[in-house]
Amino acid sequence: MSSINSDAAASGSASAPGGGEGRARAGTRSGGIIEQRSIDYVPWSERHGKVWHQGPFWFTSNFVLVALATGFTGPLAGLGLGWTALAVLLGAGIGTFFMAFHANQGPGMGVPQMIQSRAQFGTRGVIVALIPALVVYVGLNVFNMAMATQGLKSAGAGGANWTWYAGIIAAQAIIAIVGYDMLHFVQRWLTYFLIIAFAALTIGSVVVLGGGRVLTMGAFNAVAFFGQFVAVAGLQISFAVYVSDYTRYLPANTKLAPLVLWTYGGAALSVVWLAILGALFALHLKDGATVTSVLTAGNLIASGFGTIVMVLSSIALLTIVSVNTYGATLVALTAVDGFHPIRLSRTTRVLTTLLVSVATLLLALLVPERYQGVFNDFLTLILYFLVPWSAINLVDYYWIRRGRYSVVEIFSPTSMYGRWGWRGLTAYLLGFLAMVPFFSLPFYTGPGARALASVDISIIFGLAVSGLSYFVLARSLDLKTEEKANRASLALLEPALGGARPNEQPPSAGTTTELQANSARYGVTP
Repeated sequence: MSSINSDAAASGSASAPGGGEGRARAGTRSGGIIEQRSIDYVPWSERHGKVWHQGPFWFTSNFVLVALATGFTGPLAGLGLGWTALAVLLGAGIGTFFMAFHANQGPGMGVPQMIQSRAQFGTRGVIVALIPALVVYVGLNVFNMAMATQGLKSAGAGGANWTWYAGIIAAQAIIAIVGYDMLHFVQRWLTYFLIIAFAALTIGSVVVLGGGRVLTMGAFNAVAFFGQFVAVAGLQISFAVYVSDYTRYLPANTKLAPLVLWTYGGAALSVVWLAILGALFALHLKDGATVTSVLTAGNLIASGFGTIVMVLSSIALLTIVSVNTYGATLVALTAVDGFHPIRLSRTTRVLTTLLVSVATLLLALLVPERYQGVFNDFLTLILYFLVPWSAINLVDYYWIRRGRYSVVEIFSPTSMYGRWGWRGLTAYLLGFLAMVPFFSLPFYTGPGARALASVDISIIFGLAVSGLSYFVLARSLDLKTEEKANRASLALLEPALGGARPNEQPPSAGTTTELQANSARYGVTP
């Protein structure tokens, strides 16, 4: 069995030109409150955390005013409360399904979400998903900061917008820099306060707005129903780029079912709750289709209660900005590393976090409020680019490679997965093209959407076509050779386990011999 080059592992550099193993294990030293890792592999010895923590994490990450505003879609188009609630339930049920099944990739592979996609798209080809993901992260942060500032000022806070933007950016940057454990800690404890406050707000709002009289199905409108469905489903699918960033420290033997259920439950419950509450406000509260409706409704229940809820909602927006910044940092590092291998260290992650934060602040200051509607439409278009990626990534993980990847090769500049993965890129293009006729945007309505009275069902075609196309194209992969590389990778990254996963037998002598013969490529000393 070969032994890891300790100097390379400690310094974060490779001991061989390819640099795969050294870079995969970069930043193994521990100490301090700031997370040591960036996009590199998390060894099993560092795995920690509880599966149930995923529930509150995803609950609070999605329990923001953006989810409340999503519930305005149906009522503003003439849909009643009961029908809106049904559309929200269906949208959350389907959209969260795709998001939640990405959770298992974290403990299974020990690396962030988007870098896993190098196996499907290539070390450079994955840029087709990285750029949209980065734009979505930063763009959503611009809106979240503006929404949080609006909420705080509506609750009585003074000062210019730019001062609040700067304060929010500074606070969220600290949380993102401390990293993974801090993000989980903040989101978990904030969950309890949000549940208490919004339970009182929800029950009180139903009472003051008319009791049982407001809890009716109301008017039905097919276009509005599907519009509400797509709005919620699209919001949930957009979380797919985050998921295993926040599960990758869990133990490698974490079971699939509990992990997916906690992720699914937390993410789905939050959007269902807030979107239906938003629909209630839009239908039965004067000027209720605004995010400050929580302030108005809360103050109807008890003087000052609305202010408390509004401030708490703004704090929740601040924390999701930090979650987005953390994810954007990992995506940015993945993108750069694919074209120019970089040192994967704590310092690199901290500096990139600061750059992402500054870029977000500048963009928020440069985009006038009157253009934010146009910018929102642009973000919707960018989200479309992530739909084919999600389908391809899930099909590959669960049906093609079945979680068997060589992490060393994912990080290697001479990766066996290639620089441009033609199978993934072809399926991605086919899936995106299948969506175009069904786009329904203010600046473009496809022929399919026009035939459906402007109902946008493009994500259905994007998921189906890209997933099926990739399944067919990937049948030609040499999975036997990949399995040897997978075992060799495990032997390097987890030498004490002999290259075996939990509950598996160690690799054969032939695999070990091959590993020793190719030790230079993987950056180890036999």
